[in-house]
Amino acid sequence: MTIFDEHKRTVLVTGATGFIGQQLVRALLQDGHAVIALTRQAQEAATRFEGKVRCIGSMDALAPTQAIDVVINLAGARILGPRWSGQRKQVLRRSRVKLTQGVVNWIARAQSKPFLLLSASAIGYYGIQPLGDATGLDESAPPQPIFMSDLCREWEEAAHAAAGYGVQVECMRFGLVLGRQGALPMMLLPIRLGLGGRLGSGRQWLSWIHVDDLVRAIAHRWRRAASVGHAASIGATNFTAPECLSQLAFSQAAARILHRPCIMPTPAWPMRLALGEQADLVLEGQRVVPSRLEREGFVFRYPGIDEALRSVVG
Repeated sequence: MTIFDEHKRTVLVTGATGFIGQQLVRALLQDGHAVIALTRQAQEAATRFEGKVRCIGSMDALAPTQAIDVVINLAGARILGPRWSGQRKQVLRRSRVKLTQGVVNWIARAQSKPFLLLSASAIGYYGIQPLGDATGLDESAPPQPIFMSDLCREWEEAAHAAAGYGVQVECMRFGLVLGRQGALPMMLLPIRLGLGGRLGSGRQWLSWIHVDDLVRAIAHRWRRAASVGHAASIGATNFTAPECLSQLAFSQAAARILHRPCIMPTPAWPMRLALGEQADLVLEGQRVVPSRLEREGFVFRYPGIDEALRSVVG
């Protein structure tokens, strides 16, 4: 069953060897599309995709005469990791903003423009939400003057420049993506060991989406863009499930499914001491709602946390 497009397209995917990228490329190939992957490990990626994907190491390897219909920009260094020193922040910016600028520069040179640029972003765009505030943040909610919000805003602004060349630009604000790779295995490890519990207050919101629904939502955005054709525009979509829950409720759900206790609290202060500003990613949160997807009639396969976790760890 075709989920992206009944027409066979040529698709450029950046970040193709990442957790989301691998799932996406497999779905594109299954649909019969031709995929070009931008990756730092081109030979390794060619092997990973069994020679079915053309792998390039830089945008310079892509001739301006190459026809690309859709660009899906997923590249970006892992956000959780070393402390956010000035040097680390530059690495994060280069891997997102500068790479996206390189993609747009190629679009500017291309003889035949893609009709669509789907560019990754994150719900970090909205900054942090005060504990106890249950307001649902839709796509109209503003960013905040903090690093993770600035990073997402700059990333999106770099993608917006493609609209100047007649391209539809859609920024995809990802919540926590649940699957057998990515952040979830590490999040489940303490629960598997019987050490699960609340982090900090445990009241911080956790907005998430199952990886299968994320790929289907990318296809949904693509299909709607294809129905318009070449018409420059800029949009943003929250890629989150309808059910948002607290960090403690998430841990309790995972513990229930894994048949483990959930009684071991982790105080906030050692995490802030170890992680610095980055601790906001796990100790603060946002209640982000998929308003645009729901308004357009998108149906989630995994709208609730129990069925999503069971599909991953069951």
